Amino acid sequence: MNYFVHDKGLCESTQIGEGTRIWAFAHVLPGAVIGAGCNICDGVFVENDVTVGDNVTVKCGVQLWDGVTLENNVFVGPNVTFTNDIRPRSKVYPEAFLRTVVEEGASIGANATILPGIRIGRNAMIGAGAVVTRSVPPNAIVVGNPAKIIGYAGTDTVSTEGSDSSDSHVRGMRASAVRGVQLHTFNAIADMRGSLSVGEFAREIPFEPKRYFLVYDVPTAETRGEHAHLECHQFLIAVKGSVHVVADDGDRREQFVLDKPNVGLYLPPMTWGIQYKYSEDAVLLVFASHYYDPADYIREYGAFIELVGSRKA
Repeated sequence: MNYFVHDKGLCESTQIGEGTRIWAFAHVLPGAVIGAGCNICDGVFVENDVTVGDNVTVKCGVQLWDGVTLENNVFVGPNVTFTNDIRPRSKVYPEAFLRTVVEEGASIGANATILPGIRIGRNAMIGAGAVVTRSVPPNAIVVGNPAKIIGYAGTDTVSTEGSDSSDSHVRGMRASAVRGVQLHTFNAIADMRGSLSVGEFAREIPFEPKRYFLVYDVPTAETRGEHAHLECHQFLIAVKGSVHVVADDGDRREQFVLDKPNVGLYLPPMTWGIQYKYSEDAVLLVFASHYYDPADYIREYGAFIELVGSRKA
């Protein structure tokens, strides 16, 4: 046996990876699959239809019920509660338990509750005591009951200070640490008749658009975007209110607060984009270099990361 089971632990499964440690009063049922290098702490219960990847830590007092999958490098804090039946009744069993997947690298804080049938995205961070009622995007940080997104892990916020829309002398472009992403500040001219901001396509905005769309009336709790494009370029301007935008090239990630109508964000192809924290009055204007083509979208973050890696090879 190339794994360790404490003499007060009970492991009925033979599908345990090398170097995994199962501690006192843990109970692993016969059908469970646990990968290599895991740490299954005191008092953990693992049911049959459970898959645990490599290098996973499950702290004390956690129950992994049928239907739960933990991918590689997941951390589950003490007393986290997973569920698998949305309407439980004693002695009444569903035809199939709902599947819950915690993707690679995600962390779940102590005493969080995870409702059934959801997916927690890669590298997401669930705050202690959070009640997670719906799927969590990759890299998102969520807290509260019900859990809401408050930020994105590993993301620095780029300030737009100095681009006051009342200042007619401020203009220019600032390159982001995210590959190809640019923050543009345009001329803004204000007088007693009102304010005007102007930018020129192919001169200041790095492409000539073939379409535009407006995003508005977004509930503040909602997140939009969450995709990348293979070929399409985009340019985002919050013409009213404020929107937080996360740009991710697969290696680096930055957040921008668009809250001035003379500030725009350029997102080149192969940039994973997210918009969230819309103010109640927010109106986001987006120019796009291509006509709408569903084949141009990458909608799964794992697939995006794989494609970024393949293009480096």
